[in-house]
Amino acid sequence: MKKTVIKFGLYGALTICILFLISWFLLSDLPFGTQEILGYVSMILSLGFVYLGIRHFRDKENEGRVSFKKALVIGILISLITALAFGILDVIYTEILNPDFMNEYYDATVENMRNSLPPDEFKVQLAEIEAQKQLFSSPIFSFALMASTVFVIGFIISLISALILQRK
Repeated sequence: MKKTVIKFGLYGALTICILFLISWFLLSDLPFGTQEILGYVSMILSLGFVYLGIRHFRDKENEGRVSFKKALVIGILISLITALAFGILDVIYTEILNPDFMNEYYDATVENMRNSLPPDEFKVQLAEIEAQKQLFSSPIFSFALMASTVFVIGFIISLISALILQRK
C-alpha cells in the first residue's frame, strides 16, 4: 500500500505542478475568474490519480479486493501528497516567482466589485476585503488555504472512488 500511495501521490503532485506551470506561462493573460476555474480543473485532473491509485492497489497488489476503509485511506493519503505539493508550489509562486500576485488579484477583485455592486454594498464588501487582506498575504495562510482546498476536493474524490472500487 505504501508504494502505491507514494507512486500515485507523486504522479498527482507532478501533474498539478505541470498544469500550474502551463497555466502560468500560457494562460496568465486570462481574467482571474477564468484562471480560477482552470485551477479547479487542474486540481480535479491531478486528483484523478486517487482513483487510479486505489484501482491499481485493488487489481495489482491485493488480488482484486479492497475494502471501503482501505480504499478511502489510500485515496486520502494520495490526496495529502498532492495537496502538500500544491501548497508549497503556491507559496513559491506568490513569494518568489510572482510576489505582486496578491496585489494584482486584490486590485482586480476590487475593480470587479466596483463595476458589479451598488455603491453602498461595494463599501461594505471593500471593508471586509480590506480586513482580510493581511491574512491572505501570509505565506502560512496561503499554504494552508491552497493545500486544504486540494485536500478537500481529494477527500471527496477519495470517497467516491472508494465507493466505486470497493470489492470484498
